[in-house]
Amino acid sequence: MLDPSSSEEESDELLDEERRDALLAAGGGSSPRSLPPPPRDPRGREGGAGRAASPSPSVLSEGREEQERLQREEREKRLRLQLYVFIARCIAHPFNAKQPTDMARRQQKLNKQQLQTLKERFQAFLNGETQIVADEAFCNAVRSYYEVFLKSDRVARMVHSGGCSANDFRDVFKKNIEKRVRSLPEIDGLSKETVLSSWLAKYDAIYRGEEDFCKQPNRMALSAVSELILSKEQLYEMFQQILGIKKLEHQLIYNACQLDNADEQAAQIRRELDGRLQLAEQMARERKFPKFITREMENMYIEELRSSVNLLMANLESLPVSKGGPEFKLQKLKRSQNSAFLDIGDENEVQLSKSDVVLSFTLEIVIMEVQGLKSVAPNRIVYCTMEVEGGEKLQTDQAEASRPQWGTQGDFTTTHPRPVVKVKLFTESTGVLALEDKELGRVVLYPTSNSSKSPDLHKMIVPKNSQDSDLKIKLAVRMDKPPHMKHCGYLYALGQKVWKRWKKRYFVLVQVSQYTFAMCSYREKKSEPQELMQLEGYTVDYTAPHTGLQGGRMFFNAVKEGDTVIFASDDEQDRILWVQAMYRATGQSYKPVPASQAQKMNPKGGDVSADISPLYTDRGQKHGMEEFISANPCKFDHAFLFQLLQRQTLDHRLNDSYSCLGWFSPGQVFVLDEYCARYGVRGCHRHLCYLNELIEHSENGSVIDPTLLHYSFAFCASHVHGNRPDGIGTVSVEEKERFEEIKDRLSSLLENQISHFRYCFPFGRPEGALKATLSLLERVLMKDIATPIPAEEVKKVVRKCLEKAALINYTRLTEYAKIEATAEKDSEAMNQATPARKLEEVLHLAELCIEVLQQNEEHHSEGREAFAWWPELLAEHAEKFLSLYSVDMDSALEAQPQDSWDSFPLFQLLNNSLRNDTFLCNGKFHKHLQEIFVPMVIRYIDLMESSIAQSIHRGLEQESWQPVKSITNSLPNVALPKVPSLPLNLPQMPSFTTPTWMTSMYESTNGSATSEDLFWKLDALQMFVFDLHWPEPEFAHHLEQRLKLMATDMIEACVKRTRIAFEVKLQKTNKSTDLRIPSSLCTMFNVLVDAKKQTAKLCILEGGQEQQYHSKIDDLVEETVKEIISLLVSKVVSVLEGVLSKLSRYDEGTFFSSLVSFTVKAAAKYVDVPKPGMDLADTYIMFVRQNQDILREKVNEEMYIEKLFDQWYSGSMKVICMWLADRLDLQLHIYQLKTLIKIVKKTYRDFRLQGVMEGTLNSKTYDTVHSRLTVEEATVSVTDAGGLQGITMKDSDEEEG
Repeated sequence: MLDPSSSEEESDELLDEERRDALLAAGGGSSPRSLPPPPRDPRGREGGAGRAASPSPSVLSEGREEQERLQREEREKRLRLQLYVFIARCIAHPFNAKQPTDMARRQQKLNKQQLQTLKERFQAFLNGETQIVADEAFCNAVRSYYEVFLKSDRVARMVHSGGCSANDFRDVFKKNIEKRVRSLPEIDGLSKETVLSSWLAKYDAIYRGEEDFCKQPNRMALSAVSELILSKEQLYEMFQQILGIKKLEHQLIYNACQLDNADEQAAQIRRELDGRLQLAEQMARERKFPKFITREMENMYIEELRSSVNLLMANLESLPVSKGGPEFKLQKLKRSQNSAFLDIGDENEVQLSKSDVVLSFTLEIVIMEVQGLKSVAPNRIVYCTMEVEGGEKLQTDQAEASRPQWGTQGDFTTTHPRPVVKVKLFTESTGVLALEDKELGRVVLYPTSNSSKSPDLHKMIVPKNSQDSDLKIKLAVRMDKPPHMKHCGYLYALGQKVWKRWKKRYFVLVQVSQYTFAMCSYREKKSEPQELMQLEGYTVDYTAPHTGLQGGRMFFNAVKEGDTVIFASDDEQDRILWVQAMYRATGQSYKPVPASQAQKMNPKGGDVSADISPLYTDRGQKHGMEEFISANPCKFDHAFLFQLLQRQTLDHRLNDSYSCLGWFSPGQVFVLDEYCARYGVRGCHRHLCYLNELIEHSENGSVIDPTLLHYSFAFCASHVHGNRPDGIGTVSVEEKERFEEIKDRLSSLLENQISHFRYCFPFGRPEGALKATLSLLERVLMKDIATPIPAEEVKKVVRKCLEKAALINYTRLTEYAKIEATAEKDSEAMNQATPARKLEEVLHLAELCIEVLQQNEEHHSEGREAFAWWPELLAEHAEKFLSLYSVDMDSALEAQPQDSWDSFPLFQLLNNSLRNDTFLCNGKFHKHLQEIFVPMVIRYIDLMESSIAQSIHRGLEQESWQPVKSITNSLPNVALPKVPSLPLNLPQMPSFTTPTWMTSMYESTNGSATSEDLFWKLDALQMFVFDLHWPEPEFAHHLEQRLKLMATDMIEACVKRTRIAFEVKLQKTNKSTDLRIPSSLCTMFNVLVDAKKQTAKLCILEGGQEQQYHSKIDDLVEETVKEIISLLVSKVVSVLEGVLSKLSRYDEGTFFSSLVSFTVKAAAKYVDVPKPGMDLADTYIMFVRQNQDILREKVNEEMYIEKLFDQWYSGSMKVICMWLADRLDLQLHIYQLKTLIKIVKKTYRDFRLQGVMEGTLNSKTYDTVHSRLTVEEATVSVTDAGGLQGITMKDSDEEEG
């Protein structure tokens, strides 16, 4: 930017120089936030020292401070007003920038009150106080969102900083429920997308609450205006708020600057650009440049200044002459831009032709009425015609002569600046031979653009001998002024090259393009000018009257080297308007002032160079605005002014109702762009100031988009390193030094943000900010724009930041945990700090740590999009974070008493989180955790093994062998019993999932208390170890193998002890048919059955070698079952042997047999004698059936029962067969035969009903028995008349069961 102090001003510019110095003094010492709060004043005015001394030094000091404060406020006010003048001109006539339409739409920010309202609404939903219907899954999602997100202090800080919108809240909820919905099972006919949409709709309903939905859209539309394209009025209002300008001050500036006059604004721009070129030339002559990094840049700097001005001139030239003007676009002049702009007034420039200044006018002729019409009968028809000479003719409607009124409008187009308008009045001819209507009168008018546009009465010219001597017509002629016709009227003129005779002519000031104007004189009914003069290079000014020229009262002239043209008007006002219009057209820096006003302003006759608009001089002087209106923009330090403007604009933007993250609104971007282009603010300076402001706001807690920082930093870096992002190749020493300073500040800021990433970017908000921050850090660490920085260097810096982040996160987490604990417990309880309390605290802290790590993974993993190694560093951060936690964890665990197992839930909580993490599984902390708990797990298993072994020993010694359900049918609901024989106080079994024994206990009703206690202890212990999910494979395999071997040994001991107890119990039972198998034996049988089932679950191992342990115990159980089946079969068969021994007494040839037969025969003559042997058979059959039912009911394994019944049946048939074989030579006694037939047949049928297979039933033994008994039956039927009385071996018999 040009330094105004580097050039010496001419003596006629002293007034402007003093004004500029005063403004620079007001701004040069301002603090970074000087507006609107008043800044420090580094240099007070010296006038206060001459005041009378105060009697008290303190009073004197206070008076001086008050004076300085008032002076400072006055300087600031003046500076704001001057800055607003420049901004208002940018808004009024922009020619470089446009309001961008592709900027991201910003969302409304949330404030503290809205956050509190939002919490209340979600709490009301969770309390069931709303009408929103929701399932349990949605309620759980909302509860998690409320507890984790809405109540988070990080969210509260983000809301306070103004960087949070409703859209951010919705996105966080959406991410949470997407993860939840993905984990839900699939439901037929209901897609997960539908569930998501439904949940989001319910969220929106909760968020809105009971608001009036009808008013909401209107309110949003009004508040969203600043994000849209703004009108000029809205831009004025915005920057009034930014700079603290009052409405009255704006109106005064608006009127004095003629901001609504496009011609005045374009002329102002032309003067400014010409002034900038002159300053550049002056700087080149005097060799006073800003300090650049190389001397060669000085000449380049001048070329850049010229090039930038030429570009602005080209932009101005490319604009239409008047925006919105009808059908008039720029006429491109065929000449070089540079020569035209830099050599204004060159004699060799291309001259305008007369055809270049042809104008187009629109005329409106409105005929109202005719007055004084007497020569025509009242009922005759009259009408009027109108025409512009050289054009078409139009006619009004017909009217009666008594009421000649029309109100008809005719529209015409002409190229004549001085057209001739003819209006005629006709009446219809009544004669048969009349060819034309009769003309009653006419009027000829010569309108111009300055003519009156209101209706007037005009006397009409009537034919000779007409009675209408006072005929008048009322009409209005409106002739528009084309946009490129800047002024018109009659002037006297005399020149050396044109208008060589002093006479009155009709002149038009025509603008051909933004830099080409011409004074043209026209005759009537001519489109092209008679003569024209191109105004480039001329200077217009007021002059004194020329006594030698007749005509004209008020004189002014246009002077150019080698030529002078004198003009004169008839009145002063017309002269002022002409001079003002020509002043705009010439682009001259000197503004002419009428002699009368100059005398008033400077009665002593001094130099008058103040830029005062003649029409607003009095008003401007009255309100003190003339100083700011007339100030020469080229003499201000616009770099400083823009810095001030951008700072105030950013402060205003960050305090509006949008979550802008530092981005300006489209209207603000437009005004700032226009200001920079128009007043030559260098791009690097602009972005350095922007970076400085953004960094300062970010350091103060505002949320700034790192992408915005990246853009500005990249621009500055490219400029400083010579990449010419905006075509500027010069780099000043100040720019380079400021860039290095900004670079260091930005690097520190980014490192601090990464170290506080959980708090600077809570829950991943703003979206993509962490990724952008990492990318920006990489760019900041680059030495220049061409050499990429090695990835290891970036990684090293980020690693250091994340190490700090671990300490910061853990420190704040422990503080939060302490605050939470203090809220729950009183201070005395906190001070006691019992081991149980310490463990509870460290367990709660572990939950918080896991939550932090999960949030890091969920919300801050976007860094991998910037760098592939980000997850690795995030894992290192997590290890560092957990290492800090391990200190507290180790301290709490050391405080626990020996052989205390309450800390196992802590291991499971941490391990379940770590083992599923790719980077943290078996990491440093994970291994440390295992090292702590390995001895505890081993010790626990050792003690549990001893406990279980002793419980088996004691339990079986005292076992009653009653079914366990009869002892305690609510066993699954009681805790694991402690072992009283051990001196240790063993804990209740830690179990994190429901053990399988709980279910089996409800199904099994015949196990013993000791066996069931053993099995569920072993199962619970194995489930406990399984739930530990030990991460190290070798130790996990060792634990599994040890528990399986332990289960094998325990079950083996139980089986052996049960076998012994079974045999002892069985020996105590009798051998008669009164024998009923005791339930204790069935229980023992079931113990073995359960042992068989449990071995498959508790003893089997994956792999080949360990399979032998399962096979060993399996074989033992099988062998034991076979043994007890054999013992039981031997027992029941011995009962049959006892029955057969009783039948042996009836053997043929024995004394007892003969005696019984004789007695029965003798007694049968007198009474009915019972059938001998039937009671014995019935008693045995009842014995068999009842014991079958007992076994079938109380033994749980069908396979073993079938084996038992097979062996029982086979053994019974074998005993009977052997008994019969011993009596091959003897005929069976009839009672023996009847008893055996009944026993054999009933045994066969009963065992067949019990499921004994046909092959076993119809064995050779059975066939032998069946054959023998059949033969014996036949023999008896021949020898004994009484027979068997219906008892037979045939299947068709109908014996009673």
